[in-house]
Amino acid sequence: MKALPTPSGTETGAVTIYDVAARAGVGIATVSRAMRGSAPVAEATRARVLAAVEELGFRPSHAGTSLAARTHAANGIVFPDLSGPYFAEVLLGYEEAASRLGRSVLVLATHGRPDADAAVRDLAGRVDGLVVLGRTVPDETIAALGDVPVVVVARPVLAGVDSIRADNLTAARTLGEHLAGHGVRRVAFLGSPEESPDVAERWRGVRDGLGAHGIEPTVTPCLFDEDSGTRVAAGLLAVRHRPDALVCANDEIALGAIVAAEEIGLRVGRDVAITGWDDVMAARHARPALTTVRQPMRALGSLAAEVLDERITGDRTTPRHELLTTDLVVRDSCGLHP
Repeated sequence: MKALPTPSGTETGAVTIYDVAARAGVGIATVSRAMRGSAPVAEATRARVLAAVEELGFRPSHAGTSLAARTHAANGIVFPDLSGPYFAEVLLGYEEAASRLGRSVLVLATHGRPDADAAVRDLAGRVDGLVVLGRTVPDETIAALGDVPVVVVARPVLAGVDSIRADNLTAARTLGEHLAGHGVRRVAFLGSPEESPDVAERWRGVRDGLGAHGIEPTVTPCLFDEDSGTRVAAGLLAVRHRPDALVCANDEIALGAIVAAEEIGLRVGRDVAITGWDDVMAARHARPALTTVRQPMRALGSLAAEVLDERITGDRTTPRHELLTTDLVVRDSCGLHP
């Protein structure tokens, strides 16, 4: 949390709230909340603060506690984009957990912003902590936020910063091996690995799984929406030696690819296998139902809010890194069953 300038004459006697904060190893806002008995402060942190108050003989004035309590009671979350079911699920999980912890949420989408770095810095100044999803701003921007608590989600680990990620590699390898074991030879991956750390790991895992069987997939850039999936898949499936399987970076691309295949008379699950990633609700109810990889989208958001709160309240000062499991879900769109 950003340090407030040391006030003059806000405490009675020589001991200030800043002395208590230094002794307890927390911020002044945490000292204020602990003394007032207001949530959220972990019990261990509260006990440490009260012990420091007793040891130093601290007696707060009204002005000093008012200054220390000047927190935002809000968290920020930064998305690359707000469209699509994946982001909606992550945000829902985040808001539910933040509300339970007594915090409101400010949301920033960086897509289309020429001043994304400046917008993130501005948001950081208006919240108690920040969650950054994906490759929205450079590592240097996050590092420049100073002592504002930050949690990154679906992004490679950064030094000194908490992180929450889904395990893309394991399930992607399993998917590649599953397809190879059922006879596919020409596989196209639809997605843009250079645009997303998650997609880069999915591409790597699928390539490793197929490569173990002597199959070298191709990669075709594609945006993460259904219309792009339809357009890109139509081009790939229109050629004489079309792919046996389309492995899509998310479910929206895959649902669009199903439309493209059906429009040219191909039977999905028989003439061509199509797979997705995320396991959104539409994937389960598509016809044919979509083979995909289920990732805990809502848990990514809720855990991010909880991890961030640990930093804000001073309950933890060392980075925490969580890797959530994902699972291959085989349905009819690949026509292959275990």
